Amino acid sequence: MVKLFISGFGTVGQGLAEVLKIRRDFFQERYGEQPVVVGVIDSKTYAVNPDGLDTDAIIARKMGTRTVGDGKYTDSVEVMDSVDYDILIEVSPTDIKTGGTGLKNITHALECGKDVITVNKGPLALKFQDLTELAKKNGCKLRFEGSVGGAMPIINLCHENLIGEHIRSIRGIFNGTCNYILSKMDKGQTFEQALKEAQQLGYAETDPTNDVEGYDAATKVVILANSVFHRNVTFSDVKITGITGITPDAIAQAAAHDMVIRLIGEISDNRLEVAPRLIPVGHPLSITGTLNIAQIDADLAGPITINGRGAGRIETASAILSDLVAIMDARY
Repeated sequence: MVKLFISGFGTVGQGLAEVLKIRRDFFQERYGEQPVVVGVIDSKTYAVNPDGLDTDAIIARKMGTRTVGDGKYTDSVEVMDSVDYDILIEVSPTDIKTGGTGLKNITHALECGKDVITVNKGPLALKFQDLTELAKKNGCKLRFEGSVGGAMPIINLCHENLIGEHIRSIRGIFNGTCNYILSKMDKGQTFEQALKEAQQLGYAETDPTNDVEGYDAATKVVILANSVFHRNVTFSDVKITGITGITPDAIAQAAAHDMVIRLIGEISDNRLEVAPRLIPVGHPLSITGTLNIAQIDADLAGPITINGRGAGRIETASAILSDLVAIMDARY
């Protein structure tokens, strides 16, 4: 029986619990049993049970009291050490300045010989090489499909389906909030109007800095650079320009030339940048709305375009599911 510990039982953690329930028959048919959640923590509280938790009850409690259990903690590592688990699912909020609790939890799990699945971009954008080397040293798996593009399957696609290819570059839209805002500006809204609408719909945070300044997209550029191009870079190595300086006049001038402006992340052996770019109308990267999209240029396969929902609890949980299946396949 594979035992899971979920760190960060917020929207995505709850989505994963739902997906595990939805896929019970899949796990039973493939492995003869289901993975069991033995521990969960949110920002302040925790619940553990070595025999498995009732995640439906925890979700209901979280919605009602905003807690996952009666236990309160000051050190997440102590809670992790209080129960035996096989895989850490790290889905706590991203901290792109220090890596936050997520970095601490991932590091500790790997040091203890536990496999890790994470969608937390901060630790990967700041300490990618350290974490991958620690995983290798301790014979652990570190998987992070959901950290870039949510449900858009880019990392495992590059590592598994495109194995043997030389990937020359990746260009893409890696932030749905910015793309939504720019799509609305295409239709005549100002930046301020479009941002307010994005916030009302829940696409943008109350403080939208990480999105609109390009920082969120930059973390994903770093992850792709390190994981696909085998570079050793961090967040500070990315040249970043956000979308706050884009004016209605710039949008109009682009439209006059049958172009749109999109925030594009670019990765290659010698390029690492996030910036607004002019994109021809009808080009795959001129996509509208909140979708993420990426163009992979491989030497044998040529250009490959993928897109998908870059956020959402079930969508991101689907990426975690793919990583969980890969780890369980190796175990069984």
